[in-house]
This record gives sequence, structure tokens and C-alpha cells, in this order.
Amino acid sequence: MIDFSCDYNCGCAPEILAALTCANGAQHATYGFDSYSAAAKEKIRAAIGNPGADVYFLVGGTQTNATVLSSILAPWEGVLSAASGHIAVHEAGAVEATGHKVLTLEADAYGKLSPGTIASWLESFFADGTHPHMVRPGAVYLSHPTEYGGLYTAAELRVIRALCDEYGLRLFLDGARLAYVLAARGTDVDLPLLGELCDVFYIGGTKCGALCGEAVVFRRPQPCFFPAHKQRGALLAKGYLLGLQFDALFTDDLYLRLGAQAIDCAMALREGLRARGVSFFPESNSNQQFPVLTAEQLAKLKGRIGFEVWRSFPDGSALVRLCTSWRTTKAEVEAVFAALDS
Repeated sequence: MIDFSCDYNCGCAPEILAALTCANGAQHATYGFDSYSAAAKEKIRAAIGNPGADVYFLVGGTQTNATVLSSILAPWEGVLSAASGHIAVHEAGAVEATGHKVLTLEADAYGKLSPGTIASWLESFFADGTHPHMVRPGAVYLSHPTEYGGLYTAAELRVIRALCDEYGLRLFLDGARLAYVLAARGTDVDLPLLGELCDVFYIGGTKCGALCGEAVVFRRPQPCFFPAHKQRGALLAKGYLLGLQFDALFTDDLYLRLGAQAIDCAMALREGLRARGVSFFPESNSNQQFPVLTAEQLAKLKGRIGFEVWRSFPDGSALVRLCTSWRTTKAEVEAVFAALDS
């Protein structure tokens, strides 16, 4: 069976495997003080155009979200998130377990928080005379793409940044699938823009060609983040295993090339499904596609193509998610069409 249920169900890019093999026979400095990590950090700083950025390597997305937010929020602060955001739904209360409330706001059909929604919530919060008794907002959490494949525009991010400045909030962007949206058709958001606007964001590796790993990028030096992520169990003793993966990802534009492979296949998948009369909800430009398939179409895919059901309907149809990844091929996309046409 060809599995499109998620984008992290296989190993790593050959370039990373080769780097791991080369490094395996040598000794390396521990806790991220190795030469691979140093080289990767410099390459990331160059890619975002900020030589003063502070870069750290963590293992996975949930660990990263909880660790970063616990380090940037005061004990009495919470974080604004879309109600459908990953930290609000699919992380088993990891952020709340650090003592910080996730303050959920309604998002649009794409899972995006609009600047207007954020502004309205903040105005209402601070207009309430009892707000000193409440959990104070300390940060805004965005995921790019969202859980529904929504992409923020540069203009939207700039307005949200301005709101954060006005109200003294930090802007944190979850980039678990960042390689794919950097390659998305029509996007005007790139790494330098994220480096400019976000107080902290991360460059996803786990879902974007690495065995595991996320590169956390702070806009300014964070002298206390090393002990903060050590305390949370997020500091890997064999830190070179993460550093060398990002060193490989940021050599010869590998990260962008892997993202482009996934997007090319996602767009081919979308166009092929559309040609077969399939509708989408929503229609995404990311590597995640959300077609509504009939009961007959679902039956044809079952056992041949892996997918994730997001919503079932009374008539037997369902909204499903199909994910392409860095290793998806056009032949695998064609296999979806062959199954539907059988």
C-alpha cells in the first residue's frame, strides 16, 4: 500500500543518511557543541539573513512547542492559538502541563488566525476591568501551514507582528512543515521574513526529510534557553545527530528542494482529483490536500492508498487528508488515480 496518511512515515533524505554514516565512526563533542551543529547554525543564520540569531536543535514538534513556550512566558501568562491549532488539540495538553494556558480563538476555514480576530480579542481582554485576575496573553502561536493547510501572507504576518508589539506579546511560529510552504505556489513568505517578524520560529526537520529534529530560531540571543531546554529534557546528549542533519538540509538548498518535490506532487494530486470531479474543503496550496471523497471512491482506495479520515458524512462520503512528502513520486500520485479509475 502507498501511504499518504502523513508526511513523516519514512526515513530520511539520502544526503542525511550519508552524513550520518560518515559521522558514525568518529567521536563528537556533546550537547550540541560539535562542529556539525556549529556549521548548521551558521548556515541557518545566513539563510534568514540574521547573523545574531540564536539557534537550537530539538527532537520533535510537541517537545519544541512546549519547551519554547514555557521559556518565553511568565508564570501568569498564556498563549493565543487557533482553536484548531496543534498545541490546542493534538499535543495532549503539553503546553498546559508546563503551567501555561492555551487561549483559543476561532480561526477561518483554513485554520488561520486573522489579524482582526486577534485584535478584537486583545481589545476585549484589556477592556475588561477584571483582566488582572485572568491569565494574561503573553504570546501568539501560529502554525505555517495550519492544520488545514492554510498559509499566512507576508501582509498578515506584518499586521500580527504589529499587534504583538502594541500589546507586548511574543510571536512564535510553528514551522513543522516549513519546507513545504516555502515551496508553495504564490507564497510571499520566506525565511528572511520569518527571521525579521518572529521572536522565535522553528524549521521543521522531522516532517521535511530528516529522521528527526527541529531547528529553533530566536531573533535575538537567549542566554537562558540552554538551561531551559535542558530542564525540560529537550537537550540531546548526542546533539551532533541533530546538527549534522540540519547541516545537510542547509547545504546546496536541499531543504528547499525537498519541499519543492512535495509541492509538485501535491499540485499534481490536486489537479488530477479535480479533473475527476472531486471537491476540496479547504483547497490547500500546501503538501496537505483535503478532498471530499464518495463512499465508492473511499472503497476503491481502501487497502491500496493510505489516507486519514478527518470527517465522515451520513451519506458515506468523507473529508480525508492526503499528504505528500519529500519522498513522494509522481508514480505514487498516479497510483491514486489508477485506484480511483479502477
